Amino acid sequence: MNAVECRNVTKRFDEFVAVRDCSFEVRRGSTFGLLGPNGAGKTTTIRMIVNIYAPDEGQVLVMGEPASPASQRRIGYLPEERGLFKKMKVGDQLLFFARLRGVETDEAKRRINEWLERLELLPWKRHRADDLSKGMQQKVQFIATALPDPELLILDEPFSGLDPVSVGQLKAVILELKGRGKTIIFSSHQMEQVEQMCDDICLVDHATKVLGGDLREIKRRFGRDSILIDFDGPDGFLGNGLVKSHTRRPGGGVEVTLADGADSQELLRRALDSGARVNRFERVQPSLNDIFIESVTRRNG
Repeated sequence: MNAVECRNVTKRFDEFVAVRDCSFEVRRGSTFGLLGPNGAGKTTTIRMIVNIYAPDEGQVLVMGEPASPASQRRIGYLPEERGLFKKMKVGDQLLFFARLRGVETDEAKRRINEWLERLELLPWKRHRADDLSKGMQQKVQFIATALPDPELLILDEPFSGLDPVSVGQLKAVILELKGRGKTIIFSSHQMEQVEQMCDDICLVDHATKVLGGDLREIKRRFGRDSILIDFDGPDGFLGNGLVKSHTRRPGGGVEVTLADGADSQELLRRALDSGARVNRFERVQPSLNDIFIESVTRRNG
């Protein structure tokens, strides 16, 4: 059984179509990216999954059942529009949110301490929310989302406004939750932030699904015959018939586009035979952003 299924879902607001005939499946225990630019329909889709909106057409299933108030109890939702009680102490409002979700008081207090310690916020437990930085407030809201131990976590722009250290910290926590069997849905326009964490994706643009499926398979499908080679020594091997073109990268190394039918292993052999010392040799995978641009270009071309 999938955690979520959207079946030909459409949502309109008067004459504006926010989501058009969108279908995808989220496997249980997977990390799923709902990705695309701002205004593409990601948040509207999420709000249909959590039963804030009802689709005008199509159907949304959560754990095999139509989205409903009952299914909301199985979901932890971190919305893009953050909001804490500014004058309320961190520990008090986490307890308030936990009790709203049915967590008993003693158990909620235990979990609050564990989560605050895990995200290095325990010293701030008795501070008001408006004493915290924006990034710290965001981590508090993540704790409120995860603390009831939902089966499905939906995170709308979870890394927005976080510094690199906090991003790494939150990514590690999310992967731990996945390791415990949780299903994670990311919604983001920052594709590079989540692509390393996703098993499956759905790319959307202007209310319409552009591309979806297993991320590794998609990357193989869009892969280029390109090699990144970082080497010291002579570069004469780049001028042979194996190489169609090559470009030096600002960060070091050369990105080589192979000629049609050329074997990358033959390129490596010739580099070594020429006397070059090869420090790095790997196939270049397109980024999700590159795939998105190519997919939109094809669709509109």
